[in-house]
Amino acid sequence: MIGTSRDGDVLTIELQRERQRNALNYELVEALSVAMTDAAGAGVRAIVLTGQGTVFCAGADLSGPVYEQSFLDELLAMLRVVESIPVPVIAALNGAALGAGLQLAMAADLRVMSPSAWCGIPAAKIGVTVDEWTIKRLVSLVGAGDAAGILIGCDSLSADRAAAVGFANRIGDLAEAQQWAASIAALAPLTLQHYKLVLGDDGARDEAAPDHVAAMLRAWQSQDVAEGRAARAERRQPNFIGK
Repeated sequence: MIGTSRDGDVLTIELQRERQRNALNYELVEALSVAMTDAAGAGVRAIVLTGQGTVFCAGADLSGPVYEQSFLDELLAMLRVVESIPVPVIAALNGAALGAGLQLAMAADLRVMSPSAWCGIPAAKIGVTVDEWTIKRLVSLVGAGDAAGILIGCDSLSADRAAAVGFANRIGDLAEAQQWAASIAALAPLTLQHYKLVLGDDGARDEAAPDHVAAMLRAWQSQDVAEGRAARAERRQPNFIGK
């Protein structure tokens, strides 16, 4: 499910579930955590993260145990690994990054998007919600207006718009991301580690207020989640009731 290739001080990690649009399941989440941790311990100076085929990551695998708390815990732990390892991570978005795929891109330090790539969080279409870190980091990266559109309106973020608001640092392909990573790998590692720590300290990891946690749990434990799952299985529009 993971492919790795090293060129000098740069490691490229590729999600390899192309038939499932690189959707995240338990095995892929665990493999990503291991690959990231191993890379940091192997003297790699920069990491490029991309997806096989035409999709970066379609999110969590909805055919699997995505609704189980244990999966959500594993997913969030993996994102924390990506965010906290002392090595710059560049997400090379070769295509769509949805839900957990967008979370993965947000955990990276820099983002290079292909012109056709786009992002979104369609959680409200299936009755689930995302955690506090995701919401706050999204605001930090795209601004409150675009974040509200992505979350509440289920709007998509095109590569052009992503570049305009600063979410995408560059527009380009995998080769562009790898070339940039090579130039970053030649810079002073301790300087970059300091920058990474400070830039990541944007308040997104602050403890969530009790009412925020309660609202999130209420959504995940609702009848609407069951309705969203049933509607997806039956290939119809869900009928949410707010309970």
